[in-house]
Amino acid sequence: MKRKHRRLLVVAVSLGLLGSAAALVLNAVEDSLVFFYTPSDLAERPAPPETLFRLGGLVEEGSVRTEGATTYFIVTDLNRTIPASYTGVLPDLFREGQGVVAEGTLGPDGRFTASEVLAKHDETYMPKEVADALRKSGQWREGEAAQ
Repeated sequence: MKRKHRRLLVVAVSLGLLGSAAALVLNAVEDSLVFFYTPSDLAERPAPPETLFRLGGLVEEGSVRTEGATTYFIVTDLNRTIPASYTGVLPDLFREGQGVVAEGTLGPDGRFTASEVLAKHDETYMPKEVADALRKSGQWREGEAAQ
């Protein structure tokens, strides 16, 4: 084998390995990608069934009820609402009227089943995605929450 052909073979194998590594990285990133929706977003373009995504908004006043280890609540962006449920221990700061981001799936009945619930940290915090969605919908009142 000539030196020129050997060099060409090394370059071709290197490019193949680099392409394979890039494909593996992109596949890993795609598997960990989680989209964020508000209730209004879901009304406009529903999420595919059993697809993991984040639902954000406010916990509707008077909607939280607990049955055993499962908590049922309604997430709203003040335009639309989505019923949700979570089985497990909720964060201490989870309450009605506060911002929440829940990660989970939407069932065929339209109920969101959360596998994880994230609540605000302090009195003035609201998740950035939720605040942006409220601003976009025209429901944001200045001074309601600081970022």
